[in-house]
Amino acid sequence: MKLRRQLGLYELISISSGAMLSGLFILPGLAYSITGPSLLVSYVLAALLAVTGMLSQAELASAMPKAGGAYFFVSRSMGPSVGAVYGLITWLSLCLKSAVELTAVSIFASMFIDTDMHLIAMAFCVVFLLINLIGIREAGWIQKVLVTAIVSAVIVYVVKGVSFVDVTNYTPFNPGGTEMIISAAGFIFVSFGGLLKIASIAEEVKDPATTMHKGMIASLVITGIIYLGAIFITIGVSGSTGLDGNLTPISLGAGIVSGPIGVFVFHLVAILAILTAANAGIMAASRYPFALGRDGLLPGVFSKVNKVFNTPHSSIFISGGLIIAALFFDLNVIIKAASSVLILTYVFSCISVIIMRESHVQNYRPHFFSPFYPWIQIAGIIGLNILLFQTGLLSVVIGALVIGAGILLHWYYIGTGVNREYALLHLIERVSQRRYTDHILETELKHIIHERDNILKDNFDLIIEECIVQDIDSKITKEDFFEIVADNLAEPLQMSDYNLKMMLMGRENESSTVLSPFLAIPHVIVPGKSIFKMLIARSKKGITFNPDFQKVHAVFVLIGSRDTRPMHLQSLAAIAQIFQDPEFEQRWLSAKDGNSLKDIILLSKRKRQVPDR
Repeated sequence: MKLRRQLGLYELISISSGAMLSGLFILPGLAYSITGPSLLVSYVLAALLAVTGMLSQAELASAMPKAGGAYFFVSRSMGPSVGAVYGLITWLSLCLKSAVELTAVSIFASMFIDTDMHLIAMAFCVVFLLINLIGIREAGWIQKVLVTAIVSAVIVYVVKGVSFVDVTNYTPFNPGGTEMIISAAGFIFVSFGGLLKIASIAEEVKDPATTMHKGMIASLVITGIIYLGAIFITIGVSGSTGLDGNLTPISLGAGIVSGPIGVFVFHLVAILAILTAANAGIMAASRYPFALGRDGLLPGVFSKVNKVFNTPHSSIFISGGLIIAALFFDLNVIIKAASSVLILTYVFSCISVIIMRESHVQNYRPHFFSPFYPWIQIAGIIGLNILLFQTGLLSVVIGALVIGAGILLHWYYIGTGVNREYALLHLIERVSQRRYTDHILETELKHIIHERDNILKDNFDLIIEECIVQDIDSKITKEDFFEIVADNLAEPLQMSDYNLKMMLMGRENESSTVLSPFLAIPHVIVPGKSIFKMLIARSKKGITFNPDFQKVHAVFVLIGSRDTRPMHLQSLAAIAQIFQDPEFEQRWLSAKDGNSLKDIILLSKRKRQVPDR
């Protein structure tokens, strides 16, 4: 069952920004103890590396806006086995991050409510599970309100705090050296996990082809500016004595700037920020098992969609149970686990873009293309791996253990019964010049594009789906070509091969049907009623129609009775619009087979006249 598209750009930015802003109220004090004031450089480094993954995910999401986000991209680029393992570890990572956020909110809330922190965290978890069950639009509305309040409060803090900054608090700036800057960047990288959450809910976004990358870019820019501004002020007003290892760093700075009222306000702001992240985390985490279940890689219960609220209720509650269980883990270990798996997520996204592009899968058609390809992806793969290893042995071990657990779960429980075509096979096929694929991946991507772009089939599309396609290997004359046409269409038209060929030859001799050196549209009228047939031909080496046009590569043959003239004119108009695409000729010549030729036409951008049904 499909999920509804209910989220706009503002909701998307709010979900992503809200998920990332939570780290501002928890991590800076812990990260400051690693590298000191050069923590500012660590955040810049982490943001730059997050950009490589963000641009890659933005491209993939604009091409394949499906629930499960990065899992879907990886499974379609590297195969269901890799995708299943990846989806499971990413699901775990998001659940762990949500557990960190709920633990953090319980720390702040315990300052107002005198009760056990675990009970507070579990209560908030249950509340957000119910909100996400009711609907993603409602959850997105709450995100908008909360994020607007949080950003406004932080801006006031930064502006007011400038006059309280003591420049001596920035010295020594880099006591730990370059290694500690990189180590701190890896530790706080989990702060940029909100970008991953946008990709996971792509199937529920309005106009995802144009909205997804805008939401990702905007949220990263907004969050990056807020992080740098708030941390700069906090270091400047707090210094190492109070900030080192502090679990409420922004509240500490707000207390210096505005006194007890500042502490109280930012305790509340921190609670709001962390709650938005927990809400977004539950929202995103639940879409991974949903996507895995829909693909047959987890039991079918995970893919159940509530008939009343149209939300994946089973995945939401199972994810909630995992989050509640994780509340009892050590905080530092959870942070390192979430960061290490998030880093791996961005590495896989960079690799997926390279595979999708180099495989030359025809129906991979993103609306947003990552700039500076492939250098952005290569820089991301190298830089993110350095970040992972520099973060510490514990992060590497945790990442390896999580991947190992995913592999075991896939191979021993899920199994390998799901066969799916993926882009890596197309890449191997292209390099080895051997055939390993059919048209399965291309067909799936075609359906995704239809959903994404809201393409409704008209009569011309229906004719294309049923028409005959001839892919001609050798260079031939028009006489030979019309003989091929007669062999294929004479019987359906209840005519003799000879008569049909002579009609086509006579029409061509009367006036050429070649419209350009690349395209010809032979057409004739035949006796009868309600007759309309089409044949499409591609000749890479060319068809010779006359001395002026000796290498025609695309031919659309139209044969109909007089009463189907409107369909004839509609077809001519459609072909003219298709041929105006500047990429048409290159795509036509590089298409793999007849199905691919049809897809070029069926996915073309043109004005469609939807038939009455």
